[in-house]
Amino acid sequence: MPLPTPNAADESEAAVGSSQLLAKLLSGPTGIGTNSLRLAASLEPAAATEALPDAPTSPAESQPSSQRIEGLYCPPAVRDDRGLADEVNGRLVEWAEKEVGLYPETDLREALLAFDAGRSVVLCHPDAPDIDHLMVAARLLIGENAVDDYFCEAEYGGSADRRGAALAVAQSAIDPSHNTPRYEADWRTGIGSHPALRSMRSAMDYFYALATPAQAHRFRHDIANLYLGYNAEGDCISRHRTPPVWEYLVQRQFNNFRPCLTLTDSVGGYELPAHVFAEPAVQRAVALASNASTICNDLYSLRKEQAGERFHYSLPTVIAAEEECSINDAFQKAIEVHNEIVHLFEEQAAALAATNPLVARFMAGLSNWMTGNHEWHAGNVGTRYATSP
Repeated sequence: MPLPTPNAADESEAAVGSSQLLAKLLSGPTGIGTNSLRLAASLEPAAATEALPDAPTSPAESQPSSQRIEGLYCPPAVRDDRGLADEVNGRLVEWAEKEVGLYPETDLREALLAFDAGRSVVLCHPDAPDIDHLMVAARLLIGENAVDDYFCEAEYGGSADRRGAALAVAQSAIDPSHNTPRYEADWRTGIGSHPALRSMRSAMDYFYALATPAQAHRFRHDIANLYLGYNAEGDCISRHRTPPVWEYLVQRQFNNFRPCLTLTDSVGGYELPAHVFAEPAVQRAVALASNASTICNDLYSLRKEQAGERFHYSLPTVIAAEEECSINDAFQKAIEVHNEIVHLFEEQAAALAATNPLVARFMAGLSNWMTGNHEWHAGNVGTRYATSP
């Protein structure tokens, strides 16, 4: 099924040129803390050097110091609002403590505030119409991290040999079991007995309140793919196997931030229709933005991962193994891969944005998530991440 075509008015506008058309299409949706959503500001490097005049930011001293990796290409984020981020973080702590009992064996407040999920969603979703929409993204982000912690990380009891079964149960927290009343009751008891499962179930319930059935189905599908990627990683870790680069990139396309990016229309308060989202050209744009965002994580987290005791592999380490080069050289090669993917996304997004206002809005959302994610990582250098191997 082809992408929806613009009406006659849209077609006449296209004659004025792609850049002017994109500026007009993207002057629309407003969100907290930003006057409008502008794809041009996030897709065109020349325009990305200036902050949006109507995007408020907290005083510089209250924001993390942004230390970008030299040579890593990504336009700046649209909005960075420390006050709004703190409000989201405060609500997250209340939800985690009072509703789902997450991380009861750790200092919950310190751990959640250090993660700074509030700043992440504020950076990544500048078009969210209100804080409730931001909270939906934040709860799902924390729930996904809890599943990763509890079922994949040894610190919380996770292990590769039990990962598959645990993740199947985790999927049922958002994709309910349908069975006889007796076994459905047992399932509900099982979901309620574990903090990560409670978190995902609760976060999904909040999501249902603002998402359409198609958007919820999309998210469930993307989470299942994420867990498939977790299992691939677990297999390599348990065998201390470093895959070839092409296979690693396949794994990363599953084990990546895609579920967060595909929430962009839900959190923005609109819907990209399911048949449009399923178009191969749109799926390519989603995949490219998701892959670039996750390789960004590979680069910023390399030093931290190397300092750990467990077997680790990432894009730099698999390049180093395959090309028999130093980790420093591999790090630079990984930067080149990241940058090429970002440019491919920009080309794809710009072409799609010119076809239809709603598609343009969604492309802007993907771009904003990618740029916000980069800024969040750069702002955590020195605490969570480092800028070189």
